Formats: sequence, structure tokens, C-alpha cells
Amino acid sequence: MQAKEIALGGVFAALAVVIMLLGGVVSIAVYLCPMLASLLLLLLTPQLPRRLCWAWFWAVSVLSLLLCPDKECPALFLALGYYPLLRPGLQRLGKPLRILCKLLVFNLAIAAMYALLLLVFRLPAVTEEFKRMQLWLGALFLLLGNVTFLFYDLLIGRLEPLFRRK
Repeated sequence: MQAKEIALGGVFAALAVVIMLLGGVVSIAVYLCPMLASLLLLLLTPQLPRRLCWAWFWAVSVLSLLLCPDKECPALFLALGYYPLLRPGLQRLGKPLRILCKLLVFNLAIAAMYALLLLVFRLPAVTEEFKRMQLWLGALFLLLGNVTFLFYDLLIGRLEPLFRRK
């Protein structure tokens, strides 16, 4: 491992943590900032070994959990921020199975994240939000999350070749 690789990972980790801190500023940014921070992995994967990319993900996750005042944003990054590292393996599958596996990854990650936030950490804001939310609204929210995730996956597919060329 070269010092250049470690320095590059450190600079990108700092940038990702700053992006995650912005997630507490505007309420919709809670969902947008983890996606933007994980897109930085597309820039890192051609430059760094895979194990260092995973170390980057864990460093950003821990720092975000420690520094971000709104814990839902770093929890979302922890649940799905690794997806750009997982995506190349999923791309090898046939199209119907690939889409099914991607949606399964998303739904399991979101279910685990909210289970932890509600049952283990008992965050008051998230607990109150779920108490007020009706069942049909929760189902709609999950459906829109799945659609957004598929668009995010499409965005990664479009950006990845562009980043590799640059």
C-alpha cells in the first residue's frame, strides 16, 4: 500500500463526512447525502485496492455516526453506502435475477436499519415519525424508496464508465 493511496482515501473520506454532515441541514438531504457520499466510491475503486475501498466505507460510516447530529443519515450510509462495491458482482447475474437481488439487498438493508433505529437506538424523532405514519403511507414510502434505489443503480451504471475514462 502506497502513501498516495492512503492520502487519496483520507481526502475522499473527509469529503464524504462533510457531505454526510450536510444531511442534517435539509430534511430531504437525509436521503440524498448518503447516496452522494457513496458515489465517491466510483472515483476510488479504479484508484485503490478493494480492501482499502472497504476500509474507506467503514471509516466514513464510523466518523459519520460519531459526528452527524441526525443519526438517520449515517445509518442510511451504513445500510447502503457499500452498494457501489457490491454492484459489480450483481451485474454478472441475469437481468431478472439481478433486479430481484438488488431490490432484496435494498429492502433487507432498509429493514435492518430502521429496526436498529427503532428497537435498539430508539431515536425519538424516528420513533415519533413511525407512530404518526399510517400503514399505507409506510408502504408508499417503501415503494418510492425502491424506485429511487433503481434510479440510483441506473445512475451508478451511467457514471461508472464516465469516471473510469477520466
